[in-house]
Amino acid sequence: MSEPPRGGFTRTLRLAALPLGVAGRAAMGAGRRLGGVPAEDVALQLQAATAEQLFTVLGELKGGAMKVGQALSIFEAAMPAELVGPYRAALTKLQDSAPAMPAATVHRVLTENFGPRWESRFRDFDDEPSASASIGQVHRATWRDGRDVAVKVQYPGAGAALIGDFRRLSRVTRLSAGWIPGLDLTPLLTELVDRVEDELDYEAEAVSQRLFAQAFAGDPHVRVPAVVHAGRTVIVSEWLEGTPLSQIIREGSEQERDAAAARYLEFHLSGPQRVRLLHADPHPGNFRMLPDGRLGVMDFGSVDNLPDGLPPAIGWLLTRALLEDADTIVAGLREEGFIRPEMDVDPQELLDVLDPFVDAIRTPTFLFTREWLGSHVERFQNPTSVDFRTGLKLNLPADYMLIHRVWAGGIGVLCQIGGEIPARDILDQGLPGAHFPALETNP
Repeated sequence: MSEPPRGGFTRTLRLAALPLGVAGRAAMGAGRRLGGVPAEDVALQLQAATAEQLFTVLGELKGGAMKVGQALSIFEAAMPAELVGPYRAALTKLQDSAPAMPAATVHRVLTENFGPRWESRFRDFDDEPSASASIGQVHRATWRDGRDVAVKVQYPGAGAALIGDFRRLSRVTRLSAGWIPGLDLTPLLTELVDRVEDELDYEAEAVSQRLFAQAFAGDPHVRVPAVVHAGRTVIVSEWLEGTPLSQIIREGSEQERDAAAARYLEFHLSGPQRVRLLHADPHPGNFRMLPDGRLGVMDFGSVDNLPDGLPPAIGWLLTRALLEDADTIVAGLREEGFIRPEMDVDPQELLDVLDPFVDAIRTPTFLFTREWLGSHVERFQNPTSVDFRTGLKLNLPADYMLIHRVWAGGIGVLCQIGGEIPARDILDQGLPGAHFPALETNP
């Protein structure tokens, strides 16, 4: 494959082709229906073709276009099954794979970072990437000391592509409903723009990865690979052999799903407490299950500083919600800035809004499913519902912005995994401020 197109005009045409392609296929579909083809068959074929175009265009453009696609893949579990079915496979592919850049381009980036004799750093180097994503792709190699390593190479021009794509996607976002039903890209684009510079700085990413690796050294449940070398646009890390989380989502056994979901939730709780950093990129392409049962964690380009760890107010408020202490919850949310002073909120209606966060801790184990998540999303998307109106009265404080995104995305991934886990115990032990009462047992 050739390099990703860099010209703004060319990239704009590719992005515009997404909604335009839908319109063209819809017109053809109408003609086929008139010709006697069943409407259901036409609709399925149209969505399948659109899904394949989504993967191809976003994957080839890389940059911001693919970053948006990967972010969408986290939330596909919340989309209506009858609409998103054909898109699910395409979005999931974007979690850890995409069309690769040519070997000559990879060699050029390695030369820029290591010099013309870059090959002397390695015993061998595989030109075929093992994974590719929005900003870079990963190659397997053997370092000169014999260690198996993963070499992450940043795409040339990734920074300009990211910023430019976000601008172009903003222009076509009003058409997004044509190629992914019922989805508003505007808030997602706004949040992603704020993280651009962090993800492009591989040297800063290496610092974060080293901090995580040190904090989780010897941990029985999590492994973070050591950084072997870091340059401006290349990171070399120890190789992690294991099963990608995206593969477990596609075809994992019940046991594999349960183990992956438990390790995934534990990591997102323990990271901020041990490292005082939040791993802010929860999509499945950054995780894999290792043969020894640990969760391998990769890609530390998007992190957030949490000097005091997760706010204890989260665990305390979740405990009060479990106890259905509505008045105390309203007072606590006001104090944290989730409810503005001038806003009047009914305490009992607020309890209903918190249901998605409380469901998982009402029983010893909880099975996260797409159906469960979809039922809650449907409640909050109905403008005539009490949940919708109450949700509009809530505010998201700046200090909680990225925490909320990781929690929302993490729940989406847990529902893709479909594992049954002791979420109550995991949250009780790992969430600061949480102190859940003992469950009642039947005699």
